[in-house]
Amino acid sequence: MAINRIQFQPGLSLADFLKDYGTETQCEAILEHSRWPQGFVCPACSASRAVQFRRGQSKIFQCSRCRKQISLISGTIFHGSNLPLTQWFLALYFMTQGKSGLSMLEMRRMLGLSYKAAWRLKHKLMQAMFEREETTVLGQRVEIDDAYLGGERSGGKVGRGSENKVPFIAAVETSHDGHPLRAVFSRVTTFSSHDVDQWAKNHLAPTALVVSDGLNCFRAVTKTGCYHQREVVGDQRRSTDMGCFHWINTILGNLKTAMAGTYHAFDFDKYAHRYLAEFQYRFNRRFDLRSMLPRLLFACVSIGKRPEAWLRRAENWT
Repeated sequence: MAINRIQFQPGLSLADFLKDYGTETQCEAILEHSRWPQGFVCPACSASRAVQFRRGQSKIFQCSRCRKQISLISGTIFHGSNLPLTQWFLALYFMTQGKSGLSMLEMRRMLGLSYKAAWRLKHKLMQAMFEREETTVLGQRVEIDDAYLGGERSGGKVGRGSENKVPFIAAVETSHDGHPLRAVFSRVTTFSSHDVDQWAKNHLAPTALVVSDGLNCFRAVTKTGCYHQREVVGDQRRSTDMGCFHWINTILGNLKTAMAGTYHAFDFDKYAHRYLAEFQYRFNRRFDLRSMLPRLLFACVSIGKRPEAWLRRAENWT
């Protein structure tokens, strides 16, 4: 049996991580380069020269032209944080190199944080993942399915319409030779033609061949220009037995196993989109594990600050 090169790639070992990111000085230098690859640029006047000094533990840049002072972490996902960068980078490491993610309780124990600090740190990093992934567009052949996150409530409705289940669209793009390339897991309000149409406009290329089961709402992908192949599933024909749904069933199974094994309780209604994005982010970058940390770091310095009050709002997934 041939070795799966993706599964057996070396990734970024803990020893290599500590060699490159083990001190605050190293983390500051890497963060500065990620934020300003060509050197400092003032956000107020675009000047490229600055005087550097320290204020307490913070590294400050004072623009030589307009005199504006900018800390290294201001205007980034790290904005306002009192945690040392070494702890942030350790969290980046654990969230990018582990296959199943890291729960808040595990992060709290491993980084020596309070639960509130661990919540803030993890949700900021997951939000960075979400914002990078929300523009992902799938082409070629795409397997698509309706799925749910959460469990049934005692005495409540089961299946579709359950009060404790969050609906999301799951899709995986496959290559011409049948290998999975990228996936999208998007929370939706309902499985209506309108919601599927809006989702397709954001995540499907007009040239895509979309393969779905018989759920009528998926016909809406044709409004985007996609070709739709409908495979009816019934009592005598389960989707798990059909080769055309092999990868969507496999990846959905992996997602639900990872969720169940790592996260035992969270507010599905408010935060499901971030947990789905975390799994999606790692899956879509699985071909190069070593580059995943610097890529997530770039996302963290690019999307702007995301304070806790903003992170706790339920409407941020829409």
